[in-house]
Amino acid sequence: MSKDTNTRISPYSDEELEYFRNIILKKRTEAEQDLEMLQAIIRESTENSSDESAYSYHMADAGTDAQEREKTYMLFNRTKKFIRYLDDALTRIDNKTYGVCRVTKKKISKGRLEAVPHTQISIEAKLKQK
Repeated sequence: MSKDTNTRISPYSDEELEYFRNIILKKRTEAEQDLEMLQAIIRESTENSSDESAYSYHMADAGTDAQEREKTYMLFNRTKKFIRYLDDALTRIDNKTYGVCRVTKKKISKGRLEAVPHTQISIEAKLKQK
């Protein structure tokens, strides 16, 4: 097996990579469920907003509803982005480049990956960002 000099090999064993894969898949399933719930809320609020008569609906209520819809869209987009990050982490596991800090090129600690399994930055690098 030839190694590309630009490819970093994961510091984790295949068994450990499977452990992280399971964590990521669980988080991905939860995020997909959240996404479905948010889609249902958006659909419902869109349907309800068109049902209200302009004369029976107070402007303050309309403003609150619009703010809630905006917040739901924001959560929806954030959840979609989180799923993309998780998918990218799964790709790194498949490529065996998972667990390597993209800043320091060192191993990301197991505890950090358990807490934030999609991270590409070690605690050391994260603290330097501040």
